[in-house]
Amino acid sequence: MFPDSLPALPTDLLLVLAILLATVTMFALNRPRMDVVAVMAMVALPFTGVIDMGEALSGFANPNVILIAGLFVVGEALVRTGVTQKIGDWVAARAGRSEARLIFFLMLGAALLSSIMSSTGVVAIFIPMILRIARTARVAAGRLMMPLSMAALISGMLTLIGTPPNLIVHAELVRRGEPGFGFFDFAPFGLPILALAIVYVLIVRRFMGGAEVVPPDPSRRSLAEWVAEYGLPARQARLRIAPGSGLAGQRLSALDLRAREGVNIVALERPGRNGAVARPRAETVPAEGDILLIDAREPGFDCPGFAARWGLVEEPLSQGWYADRAAAIGLAEAMVPPNSPLVGQSVTGARIRSRHDLAVIGLRHGPDAVTGALKDERLRAGDTLLLMGPWHAIRRVREAQREFLILDLPDEAENVAPEASRAPWALAVIGLMVLAMVTGVLPNVHVVLLACLALGLFRCIDMTGAYNAMHWKSLILIVGMLPFSIALERTGGVDLAAQGLVWLAGEASPRMLLAAIFATTALFSLFISNTATAVLMAPVAMAVADSLGISPYPFAMTVALAASAAFMTPVSSPVNTLVLGPGGYRFVDFVRIGVPFTLITLAVVVTMVPVVLPF
Repeated sequence: MFPDSLPALPTDLLLVLAILLATVTMFALNRPRMDVVAVMAMVALPFTGVIDMGEALSGFANPNVILIAGLFVVGEALVRTGVTQKIGDWVAARAGRSEARLIFFLMLGAALLSSIMSSTGVVAIFIPMILRIARTARVAAGRLMMPLSMAALISGMLTLIGTPPNLIVHAELVRRGEPGFGFFDFAPFGLPILALAIVYVLIVRRFMGGAEVVPPDPSRRSLAEWVAEYGLPARQARLRIAPGSGLAGQRLSALDLRAREGVNIVALERPGRNGAVARPRAETVPAEGDILLIDAREPGFDCPGFAARWGLVEEPLSQGWYADRAAAIGLAEAMVPPNSPLVGQSVTGARIRSRHDLAVIGLRHGPDAVTGALKDERLRAGDTLLLMGPWHAIRRVREAQREFLILDLPDEAENVAPEASRAPWALAVIGLMVLAMVTGVLPNVHVVLLACLALGLFRCIDMTGAYNAMHWKSLILIVGMLPFSIALERTGGVDLAAQGLVWLAGEASPRMLLAAIFATTALFSLFISNTATAVLMAPVAMAVADSLGISPYPFAMTVALAASAAFMTPVSSPVNTLVLGPGGYRFVDFVRIGVPFTLITLAVVVTMVPVVLPF
């Protein structure tokens, strides 16, 4: 309880509070960038004499900062192996064209996925997928983007690693000598809140505002458009190898169909192997039931006659064939520059397939597509090629850009996972990671670093991808804010804030103190990031518990849950900021939808936390 007259605040505390106020002000104005502000604060605090430079930099050695960086790598591995895309496909398949089902499965999928990887990363992955689904289902993007951000925020209420504030609160408990939280200790609160959020969104979705139905993107062409533009249906055919065919059981090099028949085999489907599409090589041996995609026919090529001679059955080739197999087959449009060594060579003589693992299946001299055989066509400067092959080969050629320049990739390229074949390894590693964290056999940071090494060992991610995956802005923000907790505790600021909360609450029950801590944390999150808020509020909440002589766990959990309840403004969390533009929202849209649900979350937290975590 505060005395009747407040004592003068110590000079060192006033200096720390002045730096904190300046930091919060710059956060609220978003000038300069948040990570720059954090570095400025980290540099300024040692001038107060409260902490030294080593303590100001101690965040770089904080295990939770390393843990968060490792989780960014784990999330990127899920992207590169196509696990996230599979979840997106699952959402789209289950939802069909129903907006209500789409919202339900979208929020469920986003929340579950974000509970084991960066919610910011999940939202960034889901945004283009949602825009495509919105175009297909003729649903307004504004009806889907805010539910996505809400689900991503609630994911932080499901697991220990769901969001950085959870790890920060956990670390504060451990620093005080407490055991900390378990991996799923958050789920008893997060699952009911997620269920309420889905019901809430389904009720209020018509009031969300935002963008209307998303029109097609005129700047990107689809695979089907390229197929029509280059006249591929006139030159290509799909031929199934029937029983007794002369092609079955023979190496393609021995058959030499290009020389004998003028046929270029550009792909080989193997229906018996889950519809896999293989690149035909000289040593490839076709089997009965395989389907050949042939291309580059000679003028007047007799496809029925060729099929009859070799025991083949013609199968339909639709414009959607390439789109249906976009994960396995890549297409790219490339231009032959004037200084290219390919100028003057024939398509066959350029040996593009043998050197780059890419087949030339379309060619345009200026605006005119070549409709006949391509193998003897001479390449000219400025010609446009349509290349077909594995996506990794297209990426390799795109980086080299010596013989030809990659001009464009189809819209479907955004959905391609470069390491899709490694998905089982990624799932196995992440499953073991979660199991180890649940059982506590090793410290969490040790487990995540081992998982990162294993994902690299199984080639689910490379070092370049790992470094690019780390959200350095978020990491620097956390590192820069951590010294404030040391400085405020050392100068008595934490105890003073705790006493202030108890004094304001008067003789109120501990539940009312939980409500006050939730409201304070949520209000701080309006102006600064929820991560920075957790850094500041965790020690204050636990000091309140100490002053009352009760368990710190309900108060620590309340801070973590309130930090994730950043629904009220588009700047409360990066996930809100990400959906602001694609959803076509205004600031007031978040206030109108977010404030009522924050109050609902407050009621759930104050009701349930003392029951699950008694005082």
